[in-house]
Amino acid sequence: MHLTEETLAITAVAPRNFYSFTLEQLEAYLKQYGKEKFRAQQIFKWVYEQRVTNFDEMLNLSKDLRSELKNLITFDLPPVLKHLVSVDGTQKFLFDVGGGNSIEAVVIPSDDRLTLCVSSEIGCNMACKFCFTGKQKLKRRLSTEEIVGQFMIVQDSLKKTNQKLSNIVFMGMGEPLDNCDAVFGSIEVIHSPWGVNLSRKKITVSTSGLIPEMYRVANAKVRLAVSLNAYNDEVRTQVMPINKKYPLKDLLEECKRYYRATGEKITMEYVLLKGITDQISHARELYKLLKDIPCKVNIIPFNEHPGADYERPSDETVQAFHSEAMRLGLQTLLRRTMGRDIFAACGQLATKVDHPDTMDISNSKIGGTNVRSFSSGQPSL
Repeated sequence: MHLTEETLAITAVAPRNFYSFTLEQLEAYLKQYGKEKFRAQQIFKWVYEQRVTNFDEMLNLSKDLRSELKNLITFDLPPVLKHLVSVDGTQKFLFDVGGGNSIEAVVIPSDDRLTLCVSSEIGCNMACKFCFTGKQKLKRRLSTEEIVGQFMIVQDSLKKTNQKLSNIVFMGMGEPLDNCDAVFGSIEVIHSPWGVNLSRKKITVSTSGLIPEMYRVANAKVRLAVSLNAYNDEVRTQVMPINKKYPLKDLLEECKRYYRATGEKITMEYVLLKGITDQISHARELYKLLKDIPCKVNIIPFNEHPGADYERPSDETVQAFHSEAMRLGLQTLLRRTMGRDIFAACGQLATKVDHPDTMDISNSKIGGTNVRSFSSGQPSL
């Protein structure tokens, strides 16, 4: 192919978003236009290691190649519509993903890590009754570049304060295993030494229990979290409709298969709903259900949102449940509620139009009793 013909072919193509590519995909894409395989590695190094996204600054590429690449690749990231900071240091980012749609991602600080909770879909098909996102039907699934973009924008923002993300959890808006190609494509980029270079042990995928796709979590060698939230099928079906199709017996058997394949314990997420899943007797039933499953249990007091059908248990009830679970021998963690005042806590995420920015928690502890006062004001950053 003559150079002039090649150039014409390049200028005629619609450019692709760089953040949509794994390294192998970018190699294949560039090969279509006669470019060497190692060029993909060079570009990955510039973008993910040096954070250079201007081809004119990629000086180990020839001037002609840089000019051609401008017609092949863009570096667009979803704009940040709003950035909120909680009284406890949690940060929430609201991203514009086009078509009047937005998504949320949350930075959760702790003593030894800084975790980003990313979204995988706009809305969700799972319709879990305690989840604010579940009240919004699925509008569309996010692309790989929209998922990777959440990570890159937040990481770039944190650099201004000399902070760095250490972990990523797919626990935001949407069911990750309902969008496998984009989720696992983004995981490959985030894990790759040519990409973000984050250890697989620092990546967790949460699922409500899409059993046919759970093997992909094991294949990706990342950690698995299961949104359990009940101690028997009757209660789980009540709060999580997916249990009708994939009941607990089958779900827990798949968890055992994951453990056999990876040797990693599963994290079971268990939301405490007042009068429904929070009693001492429920803790005992939960122990019976999980005693043969290699797992640890994250106990999560329900987080309020507008229109919620459930209530948050008292601190005393939460502590009693946790103590009983520990006494029985379950490895449990009582998750500290983070970001509740800015609707950034577990189960509170939705698009901007679906909830106010902040919640008044002035009369309660961050992890305390039920609060139902909501505000549309924005806290100072």
